[in-house]
Amino acid sequence: MPRTEFATRFKARQQLLGAFVKTPTSHASEILGGAGFDFVVIDEEHAPIDRVTTDQILLGCRASDIAGLVRVASSAPSAIQSVLDCGAAGVLVPHVASAEIARTVVAASRYRGGARGFSNSPRAGGYGATGMWAHIEAQDRDVAVVAMIEDREAIDVIEDIVAVNGLDGIFIGRGDLTVSLGAKSASEPVVKDAVARVMTAARNVGKPICVMVGSVEEIGPFHAEGASAFIVSSDQGLLRASANRIRAEFSAAAN
Repeated sequence: MPRTEFATRFKARQQLLGAFVKTPTSHASEILGGAGFDFVVIDEEHAPIDRVTTDQILLGCRASDIAGLVRVASSAPSAIQSVLDCGAAGVLVPHVASAEIARTVVAASRYRGGARGFSNSPRAGGYGATGMWAHIEAQDRDVAVVAMIEDREAIDVIEDIVAVNGLDGIFIGRGDLTVSLGAKSASEPVVKDAVARVMTAARNVGKPICVMVGSVEEIGPFHAEGASAFIVSSDQGLLRASANRIRAEFSAAAN
């Protein structure tokens, strides 16, 4: 199955490898696509990336046959519609802390039964080449809507959030969750317990789980608990790790 068919693969719980893209250029997505990654998440929330840059990066994703998702800056319908019109394969929406927010996010992402503003004139609609109902059918089928669970408040109502119809899956934001719970690190029991509750709730309703891991060694335990999509670092993190390794190797060789 093509890597660009992210929603189908995600909902089928295929094991998927991705990375955040934080650099405002298409080059990282092209490199990661060439390396065989399944998807990237363009980070509009924590990186200097606007709609024009997102549009360019998504073009790079298409050129490299890699699914391009976007972590939008907010759950506002206008933010979601913007990236979907640009041709995003899906959205990761931050701070979905209630079922009401989840329903708003789903509505903003769907035509049928939702409230997404119609236009087939951007890239998502082939710049007008795709007919109205063919475009609606394709977008409602192929766009993945993923809620980011990263707040103390979300844990208390997680069963209600994951049960929202049209929500395709969840992403567990362990960093924000650690801060929200007042813990020193994600390894503390309070965070682990919260993560376990989220994963159990998602499994109980058959929703796929995405998680960011610090290394590939972390994938096994999370996969055993039901996670299937994994974000390993970012373009910046991969560059930093490689640079540090080369610096250390150079110093050793020079001596």
